[in-house]
Amino acid sequence: MLKEGNNLYLKAFKFAVRVVKVCKWISNTKREFILSKQLLRSGTSIGANIAEANGAISKSDFSNKVSISYKESLETKYWLSLMKETRFIDGKLYDSLFTDADELSKILFAILKTTRIQNRKDC
Repeated sequence: MLKEGNNLYLKAFKFAVRVVKVCKWISNTKREFILSKQLLRSGTSIGANIAEANGAISKSDFSNKVSISYKESLETKYWLSLMKETRFIDGKLYDSLFTDADELSKILFAILKTTRIQNRKDC
């Protein structure tokens, strides 16, 4: 299971803080509220679902929460790409956020592969 001291939990939390700040900036400076709210929701949900995975009551519950977190990371990458293409964020900010979101996606996918393989062996 993932613990609060876990590197992934900390990465997701720090990413969520960055997303909150970027969304606040977009709302205040660009006066854009719809896309930024979508990014805010998905970008902060990654860490929230990792936190829920910490309290999982079974292996399948853990895998489910990690799966949701993975899907949210993919959605976050979508919103980041859209915001770059519509010029709400610049290329440098996009690259930095997208790289972090992609790293989280890769780690979460690796965990999913491992836990799903273990679940098959337990059956």
